[in-house]
Amino acid sequence: MESQITLEDKLKERIKELTCLYKVSSLIRNNDFSNIKSLLQEISLSVKKAIRFPDEAFVEIKTDDFTIVEGEKIEDAICIVAALKPFNKIKGAITVGYSKQKFSENAFLNEEKLLLKKVSSEISDFFERKAIKEKEDIAKRQIERAGRLTILGEITAGIAHELNTPLANILGFTELLKERYKEDKIGSEDLEKVINSAIYSREIVKKLMFFSCEMPQQMASININKIIDEAIGLLKPNFKKKNIQYNVSYLNDEIYLKVDRIQLTQVIFNLIINAIYFSPLNGKINIIVEEKSKTIQIKISDEGKGIGTTNSENIFNPFFTTKPVGEGSGLGLSVVHGIIKSHKGTIIHQPNSPKGTIFVVSFPKS
Repeated sequence: MESQITLEDKLKERIKELTCLYKVSSLIRNNDFSNIKSLLQEISLSVKKAIRFPDEAFVEIKTDDFTIVEGEKIEDAICIVAALKPFNKIKGAITVGYSKQKFSENAFLNEEKLLLKKVSSEISDFFERKAIKEKEDIAKRQIERAGRLTILGEITAGIAHELNTPLANILGFTELLKERYKEDKIGSEDLEKVINSAIYSREIVKKLMFFSCEMPQQMASININKIIDEAIGLLKPNFKKKNIQYNVSYLNDEIYLKVDRIQLTQVIFNLIINAIYFSPLNGKINIIVEEKSKTIQIKISDEGKGIGTTNSENIFNPFFTTKPVGEGSGLGLSVVHGIIKSHKGTIIHQPNSPKGTIFVVSFPKS
């Protein structure tokens, strides 16, 4: 089927190739990263049209996420291939092929090989820009979230201070009334309910102050392995209730960190209790403590349902909870976030494999 190519044919081929490059550049320039598969389909069709024998050729674009084939793919084929290398790492390839039974290696023009390299370069640049944009979007969301949490911290600190005085008055005067009406059984029971509600409200105020970093800290260098062991010891009934296994792994026998002992205990308690709550019956929780060059990292993983995309940016906000009404105040993780932030640390969450969530807490060693 191959034949000698004339000057006129060469001119026609050059026009096809230039048209293809212009089309590919236009498609990539006008794409907003929303439909990658459609973009690759259009590029493969454009490349197929630019090849010398388009009716006999197939074009395949293969990436980590997609495999696009234009034309009928032939297993026993002669091919030219150009790698897709965003950030100089191979992430796929674009292939053009003919049937070996009908064509020889000479079927491909040098200009077609150059065309394929140019198209692969355009696609690689596109994937680089896509990756950069995704990182920028993530950074922007993190900055916005940090800003929201700062504002929430200021608001909750103000609320906590404003509520402390009236709550103290409610508790004090209710105690006096209880003494006055101690002979009235029904009245005493009602006053006891008022006292319990006020105490519960005071605990929420304390948590708000933790979230806003208003609680005074008593920093000391402590072996955090002991803190975690003590917390797990106290939580053994919780593990037993759901028949949950736990595994604790320390990189070193003693890992010292300058922290507030009580606040660190609260962080560990909250994270483990959450892991137990969301774990299935007979599940497993892993706790790993690692000492790195500049940080000490605590990882707590469960095998629950995991954190959905819609909830991932809200879980550290005060009063946000996915638990049923009455089972959570929505302050546990916000308190954890406030404590860790006051220690100049970070907390992130990521999916566990095959299911569940991993919370990663990092504290600076200095």
